[in-house]
Amino acid sequence: MSENKKTIEQYIDGFNTLNHAQILDCLTEDVEWVMPGFFHHVGKEAFDKEIENPAFSGAPVVTIKRMTEENNVVIAEGTVLAQKASGEKLPLIFCDVFEMRNGKIQKLIGYIAEGT
Repeated sequence: MSENKKTIEQYIDGFNTLNHAQILDCLTEDVEWVMPGFFHHVGKEAFDKEIENPAFSGAPVVTIKRMTEENNVVIAEGTVLAQKASGEKLPLIFCDVFEMRNGKIQKLIGYIAEGT
């Protein structure tokens, strides 16, 4: 497995355990996180604030179904089971596009939809 894919696995594992330090260690200082239609954050501090969104409770269960890599871009597809603050379960599917620099995530464009 490539260094870039290992970084993505470490990043996802950090979300599954809500380990901010582990997640942030996977990022460049100038990281960008874009969720089209939702937000665009720049920098580790802004990224860190979004890790635990107050609309949700506890750690999500994120499962990668497939990763594809070409040059310094990794695309990860998978599922998320999140729990809303109200207690309702929210199943999601995702496709994340990671632009990598020196084995770290420099930009993440995330696409999500409800579903399983």
